Amino acid sequence: VLVLQAAWALAGGQVRYSVPEEAKAGTVVGRVAQDLGLEAGSAEARQLRLVAQGRRASVELSGASGALLVSSRLDREELCGKSAPCALQLEVLVERPLRVFHVELEVTDINDNAPIFPAARKNLSIAELTTLPGSRFPLEGASDADIGANAQLSYTLSPSEHFRIEEDNSNSRSKSLFLILAKSLDRETIPVHRLMLTASDGGRPSLTGTMELVISVLDANDNAPHFNQSVYTVHLPEDAIQGTLVARMNATDLDEGTNRDVKYEIDTIVPPSASDLFNIDENSGDIRLTGALDFEAVNLYDLNIRATDKGTPPLSGHCKVVLEVLDVNDNAPEVWVTSLSVPVPEDAAVGTVVALLSVSDRDSGANGRVRCWVWPASPFGVEARLAGSYSLVLREALDRERVSEYEVEVRAEDGGAPALLGRLGVRVPVSDVNDNAPAFLQAVYTVLARENNAAGAELARLWARDPDEAGNGRVSYSVWEGGVGGGWRPASSYVSFEVRAVDAGEPPLCGNATVQLFVLDENDNAPALLPPAGSLPEAGGVAGEASLSSSSSVSESGSGTLWAWAAWGAPAGQVVAKIRAVDADSGYNAWLRYELWEPRGKGPFRVGLYSGEVSTARALDEADGPRQRLLIVVRDHGEPARSATATLSVSLLEAAEAALAAATGSSSSRSALGVELGPGAASAATNVWLVVAICAVSSLFLLAVVLYGASRWAPRAAVLSGPGPTTLVCASEVGSWSYSQRHSRSLCVADGAGKSDLMVFSPNFPPPPPGPAAKDTQPEPSAFLDT
Repeated sequence: VLVLQAAWALAGGQVRYSVPEEAKAGTVVGRVAQDLGLEAGSAEARQLRLVAQGRRASVELSGASGALLVSSRLDREELCGKSAPCALQLEVLVERPLRVFHVELEVTDINDNAPIFPAARKNLSIAELTTLPGSRFPLEGASDADIGANAQLSYTLSPSEHFRIEEDNSNSRSKSLFLILAKSLDRETIPVHRLMLTASDGGRPSLTGTMELVISVLDANDNAPHFNQSVYTVHLPEDAIQGTLVARMNATDLDEGTNRDVKYEIDTIVPPSASDLFNIDENSGDIRLTGALDFEAVNLYDLNIRATDKGTPPLSGHCKVVLEVLDVNDNAPEVWVTSLSVPVPEDAAVGTVVALLSVSDRDSGANGRVRCWVWPASPFGVEARLAGSYSLVLREALDRERVSEYEVEVRAEDGGAPALLGRLGVRVPVSDVNDNAPAFLQAVYTVLARENNAAGAELARLWARDPDEAGNGRVSYSVWEGGVGGGWRPASSYVSFEVRAVDAGEPPLCGNATVQLFVLDENDNAPALLPPAGSLPEAGGVAGEASLSSSSSVSESGSGTLWAWAAWGAPAGQVVAKIRAVDADSGYNAWLRYELWEPRGKGPFRVGLYSGEVSTARALDEADGPRQRLLIVVRDHGEPARSATATLSVSLLEAAEAALAAATGSSSSRSALGVELGPGAASAATNVWLVVAICAVSSLFLLAVVLYGASRWAPRAAVLSGPGPTTLVCASEVGSWSYSQRHSRSLCVADGAGKSDLMVFSPNFPPPPPGPAAKDTQPEPSAFLDT
């Protein structure tokens, strides 16, 4: 071929050579001298000179051999670019003779250039959803500096289910490269697709070039906001204050940009009346209280929350907030009466239902569990009947006279912490039953009445108390056992009698009191000598008239002469006679004393102050005369005192005569006149009784002093209020005596006295006014005892 080419070149005057690009320096391209017909080493061959036309030649002509050699790097792409073929036009000059030969050097292409894309990365943006599968996106292909098959490119795309590469060969002059969407995109699944596009040339070996395709999926508002829970359960106490955070909503939107911006709102509220109770921040989603919760009104709220994005069109997501209100012990128990049965009779049986009560607490759980009781507890209690229903029952017997009305408080306490207390006052009046008989303050009344009082005079005032009310406490009085209205009765029958008090109840009840009537003595009787049993015979032929006359202060008097005999030489102290007098009165009024009025001074006789014994004051002698006339006054102790006088004629005889007079019984006769003779046994007996009387009086006087001192310290009370100190006065032959004795009810009768003495008690006083215990009763009438 070369020979033929050279021959053709010589024939045509041109030599053509071919050399691959990138041949090494020194590579023989062709033997020009030989091909031009010159002998190697000849002068002509050595005179060959290479002239390049228009561009730097990367070859040289060896003068020694006449060969065309590669002198520097040959780069076809640099020399010719994409032109093909790439031929260098050379001229070879021969100087002698001057001849010009044309040499054409073709630089052939080798696959020394890989395909090159315009950029290492290409960014694409494709909208999700709206870009349909099959959509084509043109791409700029790669370039290869080589030519021919070395520049023939093919493309491959990294594996992807969403994209593929496609070449359009419809235009033979230029090929179009397209990225084809094989499957719809979802930005929320894969927001960015990174693919590698590879271009391969046709060389052997094949060279490749790559470009990264960065495909950003543009967001479409295809996702609604989404809450992480469909139902939120929130618990809040009912005392939560306004502004309390109820819940914080958080809805996410998988979109981006404005498509993911969410605003919140409360869609609906159940119950609808709570629409102004909650508020939600549309940006943050915070739900806060704008009012007060009340567990007892509504304990459960349903809030439907909506979150809406700002896309076009906007999409929404929903959730529910269930708010459970927790009970707080903010309600005290309430107590009210459903039925009240008053007044309650005081004889109502234990267990009687007084009232029906209802108790409730609007709270729940322990806060709504209630226990009830009554304060004060007596005499009522509370019994549970049903849930929330109680009975106020009687636990103790009632007594209207002690308590006529009760103000009780029913208390109810819940089980909260702290516990709350409810109260209800209940007024329970007690109605009267005739269960109390009239009662006198004393079982026995001692009434002191002075003698000589007028008929109809008030003796005492009795009062019986009946604590019942109205007719049950209205008292009427009567004297029992026949009364005093049936005619005249002796006063002695009224010394002790009973007074009956009867109320007006049904049936009527009665009470009795015994009245002991003591008639107080007045000093209306003067002392009187005992009258003689018969006429007094004259003694010694001397007849005298004895007389008893009252003094100027005494209203009664008697007359008579008393006779007595005394022996001459009788010693001092010998009793010659005894004046015996009595007083119809009693007590001090009947206590007699004897005084010798005449003769006054130092006479031969004297009289015992209380005994009435006439005795010798000294020994009798003849100077005293044959007869002594004595005037003796008998006086009582009344106020004013009453008195009587006795004339005693004492005859002075010889001892024998006196003994004879005694033997003949004259002594007994004179004793019958009230004079007791003293000689012999009579005188001795008189002395013995005198000693006994003096001892008795002394003992009783001492006892009276002791009892008087004790009575000064003992409480003194009115007769109608209680028994007071009693003064007992008794009489004896030697006089009268007295002492005080409390609570005495006996009578003392002096031995030999003509009249029994009665006890003297403290006077009666009106009863005290009714006390607090009887404040509810009407004033009681009193019973008047009249003579």
